[in-house]
Amino acid sequence: MLKTLFCCFLGLILSVHAFAIELQGELSQGALIRGKAPVGSQVWLDGKSLAVSEQGYFVFGFGRDAALEHELSWQAPEQPKQQQDIILKKREYDVQRIEGLPPKMVTPPEDVLARIRLDNQQVAKARALRDSRIDFMQSFIWPAEGPISGVYGSQRVLNGQPKRPHFGLDVAAPTGTPVYAPAAGVVTLWVPDMYYSGGTMIIDHGHGVSSTFLHLHAGHVKVGEQVEQGQLVAEIGATGRVTGAHLDWRMNWQNQRVDPALLVPARPSE
Repeated sequence: MLKTLFCCFLGLILSVHAFAIELQGELSQGALIRGKAPVGSQVWLDGKSLAVSEQGYFVFGFGRDAALEHELSWQAPEQPKQQQDIILKKREYDVQRIEGLPPKMVTPPEDVLARIRLDNQQVAKARALRDSRIDFMQSFIWPAEGPISGVYGSQRVLNGQPKRPHFGLDVAAPTGTPVYAPAAGVVTLWVPDMYYSGGTMIIDHGHGVSSTFLHLHAGHVKVGEQVEQGQLVAEIGATGRVTGAHLDWRMNWQNQRVDPALLVPARPSE
């Protein structure tokens, strides 16, 4: 099963003997890095212990503006502890400046702030799961078909006020376009009408790795349901604060927002 289920390790191999660990992923800001250690090993990133599965699989990620220097340590059973410096590639992001917008387009009105706080609490609770499943080891697939209309890391400055960076990957497509699970997992959130993100779904892939889908028109699975890779889970919509129908796909490792585009084959942007 492992041969067909899990991604191949074609990346960095740390150490040169039988107790090496293998890493897969681009060493850059925004990356999700998946690894394999000898069974029974312990692994640490910057001195903090990582969850390691019974098979030796582990994962960690770096946010948009992560520091460039990190330290990965590991210890196989009855072996001395080893360590390796991890040097990330710095990324450049698109920044757009827009002036002359009405104030209500820049700052939400006071009467919706309580609703926004409730939305944020629900999302935080759904992302708090630290399940031992290793669905994150699958080779991720695109959740929807369509041109890329927005990329990870971009940011707008509205009326001189920097807004939060865009942490998702946008796929433009008509309302009703199918959304499929990019990897297996468990549904931890489905809310059809959040203020900013409209129809919002979160699928947990294990070890703190999760996919979030925003602006959905409809959901086809329930909270607590296990889904398989490629299963229909939702439909693209134009709900929440948007200017047109699209899917905003976001990914997290714990509290680190990572770039989904680094896990799937490249597509042209529009």
